[in-house]
Amino acid sequence: MYKAKRVTITDIARLAGVSPGAVSFALNGRPGVSEQTRKRILTIAEEHQWLPSSAARALGGAGAGVIGFAVNRSAGTLGAEAFFTDLIAGVQSALAKNRIAMQMVLVSSIEEEVATYRRWHSANQVDGVIVIDPRDDDPRFPVLRDLALPAVVLGSHASEEGHPATIWLDDSQVAHSLFDYLSALGHRSIAYVAGPAEFQHTRLRTEVLAGLERGVSGEVIATDFSPAAASMTMRRLLSRRERPTAVVFDNDVMAIAGLRVAQEMGLSVPVDLSIASFDDSVVAGLVHPSITCITRDTFGLGAAAAAFLLEQIDAPDVLADRIGAMPQLTVRESTAVPR
Repeated sequence: MYKAKRVTITDIARLAGVSPGAVSFALNGRPGVSEQTRKRILTIAEEHQWLPSSAARALGGAGAGVIGFAVNRSAGTLGAEAFFTDLIAGVQSALAKNRIAMQMVLVSSIEEEVATYRRWHSANQVDGVIVIDPRDDDPRFPVLRDLALPAVVLGSHASEEGHPATIWLDDSQVAHSLFDYLSALGHRSIAYVAGPAEFQHTRLRTEVLAGLERGVSGEVIATDFSPAAASMTMRRLLSRRERPTAVVFDNDVMAIAGLRVAQEMGLSVPVDLSIASFDDSVVAGLVHPSITCITRDTFGLGAAAAAFLLEQIDAPDVLADRIGAMPQLTVRESTAVPR
């Protein structure tokens, strides 16, 4: 199949009757050409739908005009989580105002994520990256520092020295708001169906559950965030002779899957079992019973992360951390006093 030849600066120079250097000056808004010549060059570039090469822009001292987002999730899980839909929409809303694009890729491991950062940097494909799901002793941070690749992390607590700038939410406080509420209702056996154990937010939430008042027993089961894993875990928990009176899931899709299993096994929610989630969504409020959730402005978080990254790209040093908007507990029909 025939593919149209990409228009180059040399082509524009030939059409405008000027040198390639004059075209570069005009396209980058630099002095060195008359206003009349600049307008003629810009008109020709627009007519021929000229777009800059990211490598050429970088060599010329300009940015690629792209930020990167490598996500360690399966395509199925990513498409089902409202968190990512809202986060990406927020990022795109902030980037669009600055005519910046986002390159997102799905990776299967942290090693592949690191390799992606190295590839992006060597090819001058992105000006900076957004990083999620930080870990203790995160292997990505030294690589980003050595590459001098600007980054903003969405984290659970403030960054340490030598780490990228972070927008952080106090996940310990968030976990307290949910687990303390269940404890206050009278639940003494609480299960937490989490994502991967190595994530900082999983550790912090686990610590809060373990530190509840005496008489409250907590159990943590790490999964891959998928509804299939949530369903399998829920069946195992509810098949025990001594089953928990409350189950908390890391996201809304897992919580809905857990709710379906409870109903499948003949349990009434919240009479026989309370269910809650650390993520909210429209669907979580529409199912019956509606699910008690931690509600956060994920769209706003994405927009703030993108704006912060654009500032970081232009800054000579790592910027100071920022605190994100505090999520709130939204109590709905799925939680009640245990019988």
